Amino acid sequence: MDRLFTAVGDFFGRIVTRESLTEIAAAAIVFGIAFFLGRLMKRLRAQREPGVTPAFHDRLIEGSVAISPFVFALLLLFVMRSVLDAVDLHTGFMDLMVRLITALVLIRLGVFLLRLSLGPGTWLRPWENRLALIIWMVVAINMLGWLDPVILWLDGIGWGKADKRVTAWSMLKSLFIVSLFVVVGTWIARWLERRLMAMQSLAASTRIGVSKFTHAFLIGFSILVGLGASGLDLTTLTIFTGAIGIGLGFGLQAIASNFVSGFVLLMDRSIKPGDVISFTGMGGTSTEGFGWVQELRGRYVVVRDRDGVETLVPNQNLITNSVINWSYTDPKVRLKLPVRISYRDDPEVALKVLLKAAEGHRRILRDPAPVSRMMGFADYGMDLELRFWIADPAEGVNNVRSDVNRAIFKLFRENGITIPVAQREIYLRSGEDAEDWVYARRSQTKD
Repeated sequence: MDRLFTAVGDFFGRIVTRESLTEIAAAAIVFGIAFFLGRLMKRLRAQREPGVTPAFHDRLIEGSVAISPFVFALLLLFVMRSVLDAVDLHTGFMDLMVRLITALVLIRLGVFLLRLSLGPGTWLRPWENRLALIIWMVVAINMLGWLDPVILWLDGIGWGKADKRVTAWSMLKSLFIVSLFVVVGTWIARWLERRLMAMQSLAASTRIGVSKFTHAFLIGFSILVGLGASGLDLTTLTIFTGAIGIGLGFGLQAIASNFVSGFVLLMDRSIKPGDVISFTGMGGTSTEGFGWVQELRGRYVVVRDRDGVETLVPNQNLITNSVINWSYTDPKVRLKLPVRISYRDDPEVALKVLLKAAEGHRRILRDPAPVSRMMGFADYGMDLELRFWIADPAEGVNNVRSDVNRAIFKLFRENGITIPVAQREIYLRSGEDAEDWVYARRSQTKD
């Protein structure tokens, strides 16, 4: 602790002089200008229309904007140092700032390239600036000569005795080593995922399942290797693995079930991205919970409906409940439109009119051709049914039903065919007439 205070005191003692204060004021002006130019670059990039440049150029622009404040600061520091040197002023602090900002530029660029290599959806994206700042602070402390005193100070903070002593420095070192192994494991998993997704000989669901399993395995393996490399005895983790097992048996069984169900869905190819599905307990062409699968995740499936609403369905629900997959083997589905006509109308004419209503619609298939059937006799009309096939249920089902129903209604009116309305006859009786009427009805029932 004393060494750390001594090193910090010596540093501030060297810079708190008239010459160094002049350099500090010049550096403050430089950083203010660099910050303003960096904000200006971000605004110019935000005003660009998305999608007008290729992906590589867009990534190049993104990286340039990310390091632009530090590059501007570095260039202005060089200019300011040249000015101070030209007027024979002290430049020691300015030289130190040049080295520190150069290290910051290289670290920020390295973290940006690492994030790109891990893919667009990586966990590193929200932590990119923080990670670069933490790495730069460690490098800056080393360049200032404070690293050894800081390590000694952190190593003095801990608990335990002898070999079982745990210090703040050992924890930070272990965290850094494990994070480094996780980053390497994530990079390898990302590289394997790109190679697997490029293998068109494998089914899409199989590729997704293998890539997700590989990703989870490599991350878990990286954590174990990192803990071992940091000097931690893995046998001490027995109690933690036992606690995890108990947690899976009680509180986490639903989560574990969803993860296992996700791998089952990926491997058996019963549900895959692009499939049109609906959730209902009835067969046929019901559109309850209708939508198409956007993506398969480890815990849930993203299903997007016709309203643009994305529903996150737990994987376990797709395994244990009935799900209609409209495009499992063949995307073609048959739709049925029931209609009832009056007994006064000719059913043969009505059947021809139903077929005519299905003609000309761009989504109704000609092979198999639409058919009309007479299904039965109801209390107040004859039940008919129009049946036809479509090949693109992902474009919607109810819109086709609506178009055909409108055509049926129009053609029925043109041909004088009526759709009957349910009717009921009510008889009101009172006194002796009511008793006579009830007696007559009972006699007819017995006969």
